[in-house]
Amino acid sequence: MTDPLWNDMADAILDLERELRGLGLWAQSPPDAELLASQQPFCVDTLGFEQWLQWIFVPRMTAIIQQGRSLPGAFSIAPMGEEALAWMGRRRYTLVAILTRIDGLAARLA
Repeated sequence: MTDPLWNDMADAILDLERELRGLGLWAQSPPDAELLASQQPFCVDTLGFEQWLQWIFVPRMTAIIQQGRSLPGAFSIAPMGEEALAWMGRRRYTLVAILTRIDGLAARLA
């Protein structure tokens, strides 16, 4: 993809992974397959939000970017991040800022 916005999105996904790792929210092993198969938005019934980011969102976005596919549409994950990660207090701010950046890029790319 030659569009600079796609490069920005790839950078934002890398920043998301780095921040999750830096916060100690990056797991070494995946959850059971049935937990990943949830049909609920953000797998709210089976995964923590940080797990959904790591095991669902980051891999899907990486595949979309690498395969040069289009986004299925704009999305808004930052509000969910703000709510789901409220338990982290101020430590969540950088992570939510990255999610907000991803939302903005997705809106421009959709």
